This record gives sequence, structure tokens and C-alpha cells, in this order.
Amino acid sequence: MICKFEELYQQEASGQRARYEALREGFAQQFGSAEGGQYFSAPGRSEIGGNHTDHNHGRVLAAAVNLDIAAYARKTEDGKVSLKSAEYAKMDVVDLSSLALDPKEEGTSAALLRGICARCVELGYQVGGFEAYTITRVLKGSGLSSSAAFEVLVVTILNHLYNDDRMDPVTVAKIAQYAENVYFGKPSGLLDQMASSVGGFTSIDFNDPENPIIEKVDFDISAQGYALCVVDTGGNHADLTNEYAAIPAEMKQVAGYFGKQFLRDVDEKEFYEQIGEIRKQTGDRAVLRAMHFFDDDRLAAEEAKALRAGDFAGFQEMVLASGRSSLQRLQNVFAVVNPQEQGLTLALALTEKLLAGKGAWRVHGGGFAGTIQAYVPFSMLDEYRAAIEKVFGEGACYTLSVRQPGGTKVEF
Repeated sequence: MICKFEELYQQEASGQRARYEALREGFAQQFGSAEGGQYFSAPGRSEIGGNHTDHNHGRVLAAAVNLDIAAYARKTEDGKVSLKSAEYAKMDVVDLSSLALDPKEEGTSAALLRGICARCVELGYQVGGFEAYTITRVLKGSGLSSSAAFEVLVVTILNHLYNDDRMDPVTVAKIAQYAENVYFGKPSGLLDQMASSVGGFTSIDFNDPENPIIEKVDFDISAQGYALCVVDTGGNHADLTNEYAAIPAEMKQVAGYFGKQFLRDVDEKEFYEQIGEIRKQTGDRAVLRAMHFFDDDRLAAEEAKALRAGDFAGFQEMVLASGRSSLQRLQNVFAVVNPQEQGLTLALALTEKLLAGKGAWRVHGGGFAGTIQAYVPFSMLDEYRAAIEKVFGEGACYTLSVRQPGGTKVEF
């Protein structure tokens, strides 16, 4: 995809010009000159519905958002990928002559770079050296999937520099997910990468993950008099990999009871008939998480249907139901390894009190730390932001808009 700068940033365009100038200047400072480079961007994402359903082949509702990571990049002939982020002191350098999995790199951005290049080669795409300088608005731990945005950005750079834009958005997302799962070591589903790569408000059915069913949903939240807010509670996802990994693992334990690999292939009626026996084999938490999957998978599809029908009130009721299920059944609102830190639970409780029966709220994204999502009436937005930032700090409440383009080359 190639997108014009003004089209991509719209009302934010004037403010984003300074960031793009900083990209070019930062690149020149890091690599000596800025001749011959190109601009790229990939958006963060907001999970609208389907909390932890994607990795068990369920349905999700997601949206690419206006907060993005942008890069200035150019080809090199040295056979290396050299990437410097404005937010970090260390530059990552990956030698393309060795793309084998390196266990010592697990959990690093270098692992993602190596994994992306390795997967591109495996799929028959071209890779080569490049230098890149990035600046992000998708903050780590923000719940807007900074890792997926970074991955999609890197694949998009390779797609344009070496492959004439031949990769479709689904392929871009799959390459990004492979790098995160295999090289980085985080067993995530495909939701985050797909939302960032495809763009817009998107309903995705992962029943066949090799050929996901993707449908755009045309809906304007602001036209309903509401703002889409994400509240950053200040928690970080670092050291929570085991918490995340336990969710798909326990869901698959329940699926395994029925001789299946994924819960999407399990008959829900049979599941409820045999809960007594299942819990003896898997434990209660796995059963509760399976219950969440069945309900939230169905809710994600019904939420998309409600938005298409313009039923925003019905949609909000489903958001609240999904949030209750994440809290009670999925249990991803705080980490059992650190029960004293419950920023998400506190933010949800405060939001319920502040909105007083209006709007909707839920845990956002992977959970355990990070962010919640809230649909706030414009008439209450200033009061809500002031109250929530009094607790979690200035700038903790983001008001988001939905971005239509996914990962893209940017031209002026």
C-alpha cells in the first residue's frame, strides 16, 4: 500500500510534519546522510471485541488507530538490517547471512527483525539490507500493540524496498506473527498484526487462520456523540509472558479433552454437559477461560452486526458483557504473581463510577497490565479525563480515532 501523507493523517497532518522532519534528521544523524530514503508507517490497534479469542481460531472485532510508528528507511548493500528507534539508545543490527533462530535474542527487537527476514525468505520473498530510523506514538505497554505495529512496519519496509509491494495485508500480518511467536517467543494470536496491517474497523474470523474472513465495518463512533478512549494505567507487559501464554495453553487443554486442538472446533453444548469431568482434568481456571471463549467469540460477531445496523446502544451492552467475562472468567485483569498491582481493576471500577450508567468499558488487549477501553459521552469527556488522569497521571487518557490505511509507504 502507498498512501499520501495528507490522506493518512488528515486533521493531524500539520502536527505530524514536524515528526516526519525529525525522522529524516534523526536518520541523517545516525547514518551520515538522508539521501535516497523513503517514509513508512504502521498503526497501533484497538481491540474492540473478542478478548483472547483469536489464538483459538475465534472471531474478533478490531480497529487500526491514529497512533502509529513511522520510519525513514533506505536500501543498503552491506547485507545487514540496522534499525535505530528514537526512544531507545541501542541500535539493532542483524546480519542477514545468519537468519537461524538465536535463543539468546528471545524477547528482543533484534529477534523480531531476524524472524521477519527469515520468514520472508521461507515464503519466497526477497530480503536485503536497509537502514531505518523510527519514531513511535504507540507506547510500549499502552495496550495498542506496539510490538505488532513495529513488526508490520518492518515487513512493510521489506515489502516496498525489495518486493515491489507484492505482499497483501494478510501475508504481511502472518509474517509479523511468525516472528513474534517463533523468534520473539510470545505465543500471540493474529489479531494485533492483522488489525495493524489491514487498517480500518475490521471484523475477522480466524476459523481458518490461513484464510481468515475479513470484513470492513463502516461505523463512526463520534457521530453517536461518544469518544473512544484508552486509559493507560501505567503497568507494563514486561515479565508477563507466562501469564499471556497460560491463556491459550489452558483453552487448548480444554479443547484437548475433546480431541481437538482449538476451542473453535469444540461443540459448546457438549462442553457444558461435561464440565464436571473436564475440571478434574484441566482445573477450574481453564474451564472458566473456555466459558469466556465461547461467549466472547459469539459477542464479537454480534458486536459487528450491531454496528452495521447502527445499534450503538446494543453494542455498548455487549461491550459491558465482554468486560465482565474478562474480569470473572478469563481473569486477565491482574497478574496472580503481583496481586498488589491492580491498575486495570481500579481503572474499570473508577470508570464505572464516573460514567454512572452511561457508555461502556472493558479491559483492553492482552490484559494483566496496561490499558482499559471506555466509550465516553462527549458531554462527560473532559470531566472523565480529568478524574482518571488525577489517578493515573497526566496524559493517561488517549482519545483515539480509527485509521483506514494499515501498514503503508508514505509519500508527499
